[in-house]
Amino acid sequence: MYNDLKRKIIAASDEIGIDQIGFTDAAPFAEMKESLLAQKAAGHTSGFEHQVMAERLYPEKIFDQPKSIIAIALAYPSRMQEKAPRDRTKRRGSFARASWGEDYHFVLRDRMTKLVDFINATVPEENFTFKPMVDTGELSDVAVAQRAGLGFIGRNGLLITEKFGSFVYLGEIITNIPFEPDTPVENQCGTCTRCVDYCPPQALMGDGRLNAQRCLSYQTQTKGVMPEEFRSEIRSVIYGCDICQLVCPFNRGKDFHLHEEMEPRVDEVTPILQPMLTISNREFKEQFGRLAGSWRGKKPLQRNAIIALANMKDRSALPLLLQLIEEDPRPVIRLTAVWAVGQLSRGLNDELHRFFKERLLNETDVDVRAEINKLLE
Repeated sequence: MYNDLKRKIIAASDEIGIDQIGFTDAAPFAEMKESLLAQKAAGHTSGFEHQVMAERLYPEKIFDQPKSIIAIALAYPSRMQEKAPRDRTKRRGSFARASWGEDYHFVLRDRMTKLVDFINATVPEENFTFKPMVDTGELSDVAVAQRAGLGFIGRNGLLITEKFGSFVYLGEIITNIPFEPDTPVENQCGTCTRCVDYCPPQALMGDGRLNAQRCLSYQTQTKGVMPEEFRSEIRSVIYGCDICQLVCPFNRGKDFHLHEEMEPRVDEVTPILQPMLTISNREFKEQFGRLAGSWRGKKPLQRNAIIALANMKDRSALPLLLQLIEEDPRPVIRLTAVWAVGQLSRGLNDELHRFFKERLLNETDVDVRAEINKLLE
């Protein structure tokens, strides 16, 4: 019965809009424990991970009598079909590819809901139960997908599939259906270390593990002041990072446009930077609300936009940056704008010197004052 049901699920998955599907048992992921503990002890975690270790390792801790896990993958585009207009007077930033189109959490949940509905409709007499998860769930998406035969985990810690490379979104469904498990895929990186070599802050450890604190994608998602050593390295990217994917040989020539809701829009994923600095909450939601990259809110993206303007040497942004320093109520934005002015001004002229001297008299935040003093010195 279960083998026949599995065949029907695989056949239906394509119609549902699932690009790859695999099955594994619900045995513990105990082999991850030592590595996870070492990562935590070394301070290499991001804080975004699920915090209960046992629930990350043992499916039975989060589901009653689990028997199997269904893993799914959806391929997303790696190239834009519509190019951004070239205009050097309107500098643009960019979102990493994993944030293109509609928030993948919603897209994957939609597909998994349809898959569960199909199973229930196929065997309505059975009392099957399901727990779908995407990204923010307890289990490791890549570990489940690897064990379910969707691909292997590369040196960069991402799942690499044969057909789509690593440009895939992953989700999984724990169930009490005892499906026959598929064969896991072993690592195929061989001696290649391109992702490790090309990572600017050297965040990749070379064995699939990551020092999240040094990852540029993580740095673009923090809400505080970005450490200065990472600012030049994000270049014009205001959310995420694609470098370890773009240099991977397994991704060469991979570009799939299989889902309309994943298609990027120019003004969403390559926005003009200067207007972002004064955008209202309503305007932010209208322009960026459907993107996964909007999840942390407006402030981190505005901070990153300021850094990008400095990295792109856009001196036309100076008046707007001075306005932010004078008027913006958020210390992180003021501090970043002070730094950016220093990067763009090529030394303070008398007018800028007077401006920052006056700001010291009115600035109440100790960190912003320290940044101004550093600039004046």
